[in-house]
Amino acid sequence: MRPAACAENRRPCAIRLDDVSVAFETADGPVHALSDIELQIDKGDFVAFIGPSGCGKTTLLRVIADLEPCTGGTALVNDQSPREARLSRCYGYVFQTPALLPWRTVEKNIHLPLEVMGFSRQERRRRAQHYLELVNLGEFGKKFPWQLSGGMQQRVSIARALCFDPDMLLMDEPFGALDEITRDHLNEQLLQLWSKTRKTVVFVTHSIPEAVFLATKIVVMSARPGRIIDTIECGFSEDRGLDIRDTPKFREIARRVREELHQGHAD
Repeated sequence: MRPAACAENRRPCAIRLDDVSVAFETADGPVHALSDIELQIDKGDFVAFIGPSGCGKTTLLRVIADLEPCTGGTALVNDQSPREARLSRCYGYVFQTPALLPWRTVEKNIHLPLEVMGFSRQERRRRAQHYLELVNLGEFGKKFPWQLSGGMQQRVSIARALCFDPDMLLMDEPFGALDEITRDHLNEQLLQLWSKTRKTVVFVTHSIPEAVFLATKIVVMSARPGRIIDTIECGFSEDRGLDIRDTPKFREIARRVREELHQGHAD
């Protein structure tokens, strides 16, 4: 089946959400997490979701990943339902914490999804080494997670999410618990990784500078029930460095995001 075209027939759609809503049933009645989400993401885009705590950013990512059902509307991932996309291994998922098994070496942590998928031992080793080198950890395959820093552990989790070569990478605040210096370094490395692989990336963050630096498109969300209140195109060059944060264009986009967040929280 030919992939559906996104707006203006540019590139094929990676993700399309039409009137998506999510409500959770609780003892006190339903809690509306998301309301009337309309969004299209092109293949190869780096899209950041940003909004106040509790606005449904992670819930929206989980809908895309088939970890949470939508209670209204429809979602398509690579022109399939989220369930079909999950079963066909369309995406890798990076959690807020690395979630590495402490009794396995770094290399064997990356092997885990490949073992489940039935890859041969030789292919598991080849892929683990390739993706460790891609995240600049080629020398650390025999180490255990506890021997690595927090930033290095999160890079291992990114390598694990990429090891079966999915079309897209879904990332739920992967650097939120790290110090600012480490976070800046990993932002630069992630941008380089995206430029090399051309994966579609969907990235949840609370950080305005992180969203503006990384994303080709920023999706700004309101307070609960989460709605999309603005979609901002960034348009920076792919080879940008952290010094771009001192430019008038960066500051202007950051100001716009901040104002939208303030307005969305007040509504």
